[in-house]
Amino acid sequence: MEEQKYIRPSWDQYFMEIAHTVSKRATCDRGRSGCVIVRNRQILVTGYVGSPIGLPHCDEVGHQMKQTVHEDGHVTNHCVRTVHAEQNAICQAAKLGIALQDSTLYCRMTPCRVCAMLIINCGITRVVCEKKYHAGAESEEMFKMAGVSLEYFSEELMKYDNQ
Repeated sequence: MEEQKYIRPSWDQYFMEIAHTVSKRATCDRGRSGCVIVRNRQILVTGYVGSPIGLPHCDEVGHQMKQTVHEDGHVTNHCVRTVHAEQNAICQAAKLGIALQDSTLYCRMTPCRVCAMLIINCGITRVVCEKKYHAGAESEEMFKMAGVSLEYFSEELMKYDNQ
């Protein structure tokens, strides 16, 4: 039997695998997501979906669902108990005094609108996502306007149940 030659993952694959590992700490089953922020191939911070420190987690007490009515009249449901992985990573950097200027963020799917605004304002210049978020068009447009590079491993759309 011929032995397969080992193929090292690319840097993007490597950091995305780390984001997957980080996501295992997430405390909301609607979106167990993780995030890694890197500069010059060095990890600066990580973050995962979870409630603010000291507050109950979805996995313990259930989801805190809110409905949003959009301009076109359609309604979506969102769990608002948790802080997004991207937000937690950015907060971690702030707590530790780590500048994120000119860094790359790795995450599960297109960041939401709020996360996109935070990413732009803290100077992250590249975002790498595993998949597209079904409601990510506004974030994609903001990144384009702000000059933030956005790349996907897959064009597959992520959609939450009970959206």
